[in-house]
Amino acid sequence: DVPVVMSEFVTVDAGTGLVHTAPGHGPEDYQVCQRYPDIETVNPVLANGCYSEETLLFAGLHVLKADNRVIEVLEEKKVLLHVEKIQHSYPCCWRHKTPVIFRATPQWFISLDRNKLRQSALAVVDDVEWSPDWGQARLAGMIEQRGDWCISRQRAWGAPICFLVDKQTGAPHPNSAELMRIVADKVEQTGIEAWFALDAADLIPEQADQYEKTTDVLDVWFDSGVTHYCVLRQREALDWPADIYLEGSDQHRGWFQSSLLTAVAIDGQAPYKMVLTHGFTVDANGRKMSKSLGNVIDPDKVIKQLGADVLRQWIASTDYRNEQTVSDEILKRTADTYRRLRNTARFLLANLNGFDPAANLLPNEQMLALDRWIVARAASLQTEIKQAFDDYQFHVASQKIHHFCTVDMGSFYLDVIKDRQYTTQVNSRARRSAQTAMYHIVEALCRWLMPVLSFTADEIWQHIPGERQGSVFLATWYDGLSSDEDQQMDHAFWQRVISLRNEVNKAIEQLRSEGVLGSGLAAEVSIYCAPEWLASLKLLDDELRFVLITSKAEALPLDAKPADAVATELAGVHLVVTASAAPKCARCWHRRYDIGVSAAHPELCQRCVDNVVGEGEQRHYA
Repeated sequence: DVPVVMSEFVTVDAGTGLVHTAPGHGPEDYQVCQRYPDIETVNPVLANGCYSEETLLFAGLHVLKADNRVIEVLEEKKVLLHVEKIQHSYPCCWRHKTPVIFRATPQWFISLDRNKLRQSALAVVDDVEWSPDWGQARLAGMIEQRGDWCISRQRAWGAPICFLVDKQTGAPHPNSAELMRIVADKVEQTGIEAWFALDAADLIPEQADQYEKTTDVLDVWFDSGVTHYCVLRQREALDWPADIYLEGSDQHRGWFQSSLLTAVAIDGQAPYKMVLTHGFTVDANGRKMSKSLGNVIDPDKVIKQLGADVLRQWIASTDYRNEQTVSDEILKRTADTYRRLRNTARFLLANLNGFDPAANLLPNEQMLALDRWIVARAASLQTEIKQAFDDYQFHVASQKIHHFCTVDMGSFYLDVIKDRQYTTQVNSRARRSAQTAMYHIVEALCRWLMPVLSFTADEIWQHIPGERQGSVFLATWYDGLSSDEDQQMDHAFWQRVISLRNEVNKAIEQLRSEGVLGSGLAAEVSIYCAPEWLASLKLLDDELRFVLITSKAEALPLDAKPADAVATELAGVHLVVTASAAPKCARCWHRRYDIGVSAAHPELCQRCVDNVVGEGEQRHYA
């Protein structure tokens, strides 16, 4: 008599609807038969994959080699009607790609509901900070839906479950806790092999015939999940709970979860204050890195070709909360970004040649307005970068540093100060002011780069002028940045000037493409603007030309604009840009009408004559 059972996995569109059910050899079959108490879970397959000695006809035969013997038996009994080979899917080990044998075996479990472990774990999830915040719901959902935790595995390696069990009933020895302590002491003395070398007679000589050792090992997630106890709790230098656990997004079902469950069971609270989850590295097409696909980017190869700091820059500039895309093209663009950062540091260091902070550093109130602004900009940026690092938003910090070096420094500030760096007298206020600003910035920049571009930061550190001790890796945030700007020429003022400069550059570039101009210094600019613009630009006086890098620049009322004035994207601003008719100074390359005023220096403008043989020019703003 064969019983008929009902199950949900038999459907009307696949097969006959009549299938064999083996509760000892399949999880779905086992679940179905739990509803039928009269159906016994029979398991004739041993741990080595062979049928037990009690199995009729097939005792000792490996299950994967039994097919032919089954056919032989059917033929011997003369009940075989037909034999045909078919190809169908079969469950295989994901790692070894070999067929898997399912068999019911006794296991060790941690109940999640018996002592309200599940409820307690869900309660402490809210006490943890999650980055990204969806990690909280992900872990809570997995704990809420999971079954009891099977912590035993049948492998030849791993941390052993050190129980002695009754040979007949499988019940653990009543003194299991004491025996396990004895085993732990032996393992501490001689290593994990101590357990495998022991016999039951070594622990309970008078009961050795009744009990045997278990051969099961612990689930590796239990191993890693108790590191909060066996690592943090056992080392005085480490804090508990941990400040942060960080791993890939797959660890919500792994390490994050096993750590939480064991900590709640032991201490009633989470083992971490924060959990940070990162995505996985994929190729340009979004596919995971795989040897079989041949799309793996070898870090060693990248380091040899581009340098370790480029690899660090790539990962730091990527939003790790999502999948992290990498390819040769992406790394090439990252190398360009790295060169911008490195070249900014090189420019700063090169222009600090001969600068002694102890003797030449100017107090903030003596610096030019432009220099005070860039230092204040760096101070504000340092606050933002520090906050980004504190929030583990490394890509935000990287983007801010790159933007500062590219836009604030490279496209504006460093471009403007070249003139006074190279034309004013060595010890002039104008030059020392710029050097003071660059010194403060390179001190700060080196520290900003240090957590990511470690090799580059170490190089920079060794070339910054002034006495310094120790390593950049022992340095803290630079505290020499002043946020004290000129009250009239504050951040808003310079942002307005930068926007005007961009419009002037567009007009100059147009004339360059038409062949009217060779460079910006060949141009003269008249800016016709509304009163609010006029008041700001008048503050710069004659130094407006140094900011725009033209030979002449003047701000005029909007109602005086001629018919050929060109409107800009800035409301209330029109421009007239023409080629200068003045001769070119051989020293500063500005086109000035006062060239040759000094008979001793017929090729120099009056400003350069003052810088070469006079008392030097005076700069106040730029």
